[in-house]
Amino acid sequence: MTCAMVLFVCLGTPAGYVSAVLYKTFGQFRWRMNMLMTALVCPGVVFSVFFVLNLLLWAKESSAAIPFTTLIALLALWFGISLPLCFVGGYFGFKRKAIEYPVRTNQIPRQIPAYTFYTDPFPAICMGGVLPFGCIFIQLFFILNSIWSNQMYYMFGLLFLVFIILIITCSETTVLLCYFHLCTEDYHWWWRSFLTSGSSALYLFLYCIHYFMRLSITGAVSTFLYFGYTFIIVFLFFLLTGTVGFISCFIFVHKIYGVVKVD
Repeated sequence: MTCAMVLFVCLGTPAGYVSAVLYKTFGQFRWRMNMLMTALVCPGVVFSVFFVLNLLLWAKESSAAIPFTTLIALLALWFGISLPLCFVGGYFGFKRKAIEYPVRTNQIPRQIPAYTFYTDPFPAICMGGVLPFGCIFIQLFFILNSIWSNQMYYMFGLLFLVFIILIITCSETTVLLCYFHLCTEDYHWWWRSFLTSGSSALYLFLYCIHYFMRLSITGAVSTFLYFGYTFIIVFLFFLLTGTVGFISCFIFVHKIYGVVKVD
């Protein structure tokens, strides 16, 4: 937990920088709003859910409840260090030259041909999350056992290897489906690339539901706690895999159109 908090605080600058560069590349210039959204949305969702869960633990007078002073310290780290660092990264990001598109974008949108099964958005997005989830399936079982069944987890070296495989699989799967879409003259790849790899979070959530059925959890509060923490994990996993897929497709499309020079 300490390592996670240190990383969260220190990575505010890279987050602001990358967000600013992409935001400027998209032709937008409301940099203050962009930096606030970058620094507040994701941590805000996680903290809000965590705070509600902690209120339930306080109401039950559980020893697992986080003290109020600790929550104040977390808010101080968030608004006192992470938020300013995000603005610092955004400042340098907006000073940087925007990423140039390799080809000219037509002002009039071109008509997209009729979809086939594997290029239709919904089936393609659903299929894109299968392989990334398959990479973490085995380790996910042991991680959930360590969290909810009081079993020791010690395979951190293997977990790091699985994480690398997950990143590679998300990249390759999303790029492959993006290439199929481009071959069928479908240029709507932006959000689809994010959702294709991010859909693995849906399979993660379904597996967590399946795992919950195997546990002996009967109380309403315990059930709410389980799905509350599950939501946090699934939400962060969705952002991670979706970002990997989008950045991979962005680099891929930029490279191939930079070589082909299609106008």
